[in-house]
Amino acid sequence: MLLVIDIGNTNITLGVFDGDEKKMTARISTQTNKTGEQYAVEIMTILWLHKIKAEDLNGCIVSSVVPALSRAFKKACGLIGIEEPLFVGPGIKTGLNIKIDNPAQLGADLAVGAVAAINKYPLPLVILDLGTATTISVIDKEGSFLGGPICAGLGISLEALTSKTSQLPGISLETPKSVIGKNSIDSMKAGLVIGSACMIEGLISRIEEELGEKVFVVATGGLAAEVVKNCKREIIINDDLLLDGLKFIYEKNKK
Repeated sequence: MLLVIDIGNTNITLGVFDGDEKKMTARISTQTNKTGEQYAVEIMTILWLHKIKAEDLNGCIVSSVVPALSRAFKKACGLIGIEEPLFVGPGIKTGLNIKIDNPAQLGADLAVGAVAAINKYPLPLVILDLGTATTISVIDKEGSFLGGPICAGLGISLEALTSKTSQLPGISLETPKSVIGKNSIDSMKAGLVIGSACMIEGLISRIEEELGEKVFVVATGGLAAEVVKNCKREIIINDDLLLDGLKFIYEKNKK
């Protein structure tokens, strides 16, 4: 079985594949002050909860946008019995044709999501990743990664609103009953959640204008479902897109 690990700024997502079957997915919080031993305990506990034995794992691949955790996770993998985990980065084969100004600047998460989407969905396509940041990746009809906008995520926007104003409260990020908020909380929800949906639709329209053709759209990330349900165009949600991408990349490098 294959253990896949996606380390994000806010959450770390774990998955286990047995062949093509996804046996489990789980999330833990990202904390840069944790040691390899602590993460090993968390991984082992999650495997135990899902009735998966660590000794049945015969491979691991890790994608990270938090460089400070790379050493901790290499040690954690060793402690659970996986000596040489693959890390997505320079030297690893992805098969992705990257056409941004400096391909080395492309985040591991964006590369992994693009690999998965290209293997699963029709081209050209746009990938929305709604996490700490809202990233929009554009893949052309030849399967090349062209680039895309990066925006502040909903959590960052909410934090900015509450920390820079005296009277706006912390809220849960969910859709209000009306876009015309009648109180501070509903007004903030409308601006953040519905506003993000409108921003995304507008950016996709501009992308289609530049490409000269319609695009397929897939969304992932912790806040994708709440935002996408407020979009008027069809958008497919795949919560495990990056885990699928890690599996594709692992198989490409092990052949």
